[in-house]
Amino acid sequence: MADSSFDVVSKVDKMEADNAVNQARKEVDQRYDFKNVGASVEWSGEKVLLKANTEERVKAVLEVLESKFIKRGITLKSLDTGAPYPSGKEFRIEVGLKNGIEQDAAKKINKLIRDEAPKSVKSQIQGDELRVSSKSRDDLQATMALLKNADLDVALQFVNLR
Repeated sequence: MADSSFDVVSKVDKMEADNAVNQARKEVDQRYDFKNVGASVEWSGEKVLLKANTEERVKAVLEVLESKFIKRGITLKSLDTGAPYPSGKEFRIEVGLKNGIEQDAAKKINKLIRDEAPKSVKSQIQGDELRVSSKSRDDLQATMALLKNADLDVALQFVNLR
């Protein structure tokens, strides 16, 4: 019998992220507490740029954006939020989207699988994702449950279950 396998990836759906940014932009434009403070939410290349005239206001804009991401099913672990910084007369925050599993996180996940998953499960790092294989599908499902319950600072998805 051939080995069954699945891939562990960390990807953000670009369309869902775009929808969340558009919803946040609409809410910021409509809310009274953001009037006349120069608050805005917009894409700047691959990052989302938040602007307002004070540090507190730009943090409030960030909270609106985060709530929209949560409503769209995107976990906050996949956001790379920078610190507020002054730029001229306004404050800005850049929010990036994390795609792919970084090498350090992949090694940590690999070690977790080796230490705590059933013994028949093997894992290997392939670029920015992890391939997990075993002869037993039940062991693979147990490994998925283990990874879901693990406290990792990476948003994980499981794809290509074969």
